[in-house]
Amino acid sequence: MWYVGLDIHQRMSCLCILDANGKVIKEQKITGCWSVVLAELAALPERFAICYEASCGYGYLHDQLRRMAQRAVVAHPGKLRLIFRSKRKNDRVDARKLAILLFLDQVPAVHVPGIDIRGWRSMIEFRQRLIGRRTQLKNGLRSLLRGYGVSLPAGKRLWTTAGRAWLAGLELPDEMVLQRDMLLETLTSLGPQIKRVEKILRKRADAHPGVYLLRTIPGVGIRTAEAVVAYIDDARRFARNKQAGAYFGLVPCEDTSVKHRLGHITADGPATVRKLLTEAAWQAVRRSPQVRARFERIQAGKSDRKKIAIVAIAHYLVRVMQAMLRTGEVWRNEPTATKAVA
Repeated sequence: MWYVGLDIHQRMSCLCILDANGKVIKEQKITGCWSVVLAELAALPERFAICYEASCGYGYLHDQLRRMAQRAVVAHPGKLRLIFRSKRKNDRVDARKLAILLFLDQVPAVHVPGIDIRGWRSMIEFRQRLIGRRTQLKNGLRSLLRGYGVSLPAGKRLWTTAGRAWLAGLELPDEMVLQRDMLLETLTSLGPQIKRVEKILRKRADAHPGVYLLRTIPGVGIRTAEAVVAYIDDARRFARNKQAGAYFGLVPCEDTSVKHRLGHITADGPATVRKLLTEAAWQAVRRSPQVRARFERIQAGKSDRKKIAIVAIAHYLVRVMQAMLRTGEVWRNEPTATKAVA
């Protein structure tokens, strides 16, 4: 069997082929889109395994390669950089490195979800971008009006129907009126768009038992549950629950070269899920005595440890979610300790 390393780009790609003994038998630069690369690979006379780096469109490419290759492996780009700390980097060299790792069976592989899960994740991220855009518009309106000394209502009152009507009726200078009207129009149009996206997401979430299972956790809503389920995909792919925390970037960086030192979280993995988990952690602290007791124990009465404690709760929640998805058990409220009364 041959081993193929592929450094693929939109318009130009390089491949390196090793034989069964690890000897380079072909290196080739291919000019053209992905269909040209796939046609070149389909014409290979021997059975082959192939490896390439994860990038935009890696899922589609994996679906195509899996039909013609004995094995298709997608490599983690960040871990590849740790393995090959070389100043000499180009497409031909990268293709050879990928082929060598594949031959040695040392590729730091990533999980490749099916096309339906990729579509689900894409919709979750699309909603998050719309939410981010809505927040930017609200901040833009507040900033615009504050610049002209307009006193604004606090909290969410400004974005109710009455609040927006008040905004639209403000007497302002001409240059402000245009900006306000355009920001308000865009903000108003985003509401129905977000609802359309959420309608599709709710239909998908309601049909998935894992989402219902995770929503039994106090403070975990449908948006957090669906995001965790979509990105975990298969709970059996994590050998330990702690690996789920590392996947979502909620574990601290560690330096043990001189002494044991923990730093900031790694922030690897999907930022959207990490954000939703942090929000759910705050809700869980408010709603669950069990979670609140853990939060207070980590905080240890120190105000400067509040953020550390809430990230630790988010990490705890995702470990619990991983265990629940693997076993099918619902959230269990543990009895809180009470002092004995004499």
